[in-house]
Amino acid sequence: MNGDLTLRLLASPRAIPLARHLVREHLGSHELELCVSELLTNALTHLGEGTPVTLRVTGRAARTRVELTDPDPHAIPVPRRASAGEESGRGLTLLDGLAERWGVTRSAGGKTVWCEMASGGGPTAKPWPRGGEA
Repeated sequence: MNGDLTLRLLASPRAIPLARHLVREHLGSHELELCVSELLTNALTHLGEGTPVTLRVTGRAARTRVELTDPDPHAIPVPRRASAGEESGRGLTLLDGLAERWGVTRSAGGKTVWCEMASGGGPTAKPWPRGGEA
């Protein structure tokens, strides 16, 4: 990876394709692009349009980490099982399937929802259950 990427955005429908495009250009990974999209969509859906968020993508030798930080320490994302007829509710399940691991880190000023995957993209062997607080 050619350095880290940090974007300060307002959660909005327009921010999602912008962030996806920048991640795709920076990393060339469709899996990471999809993770970014799911994290931003979750923030928009559950915290509302206009919520300030910070997206960070960092790389280490064999792993890339995506973090989305927002100002609400109480709205913790929880995976759920969406029925076949529902149009939403699959984002965290998708994230769980793509990422090697994911979780939530709370602080006094908000929380960070993060995920990690092998730098080559795509899931690797991982223990069950994934997700949760770290």
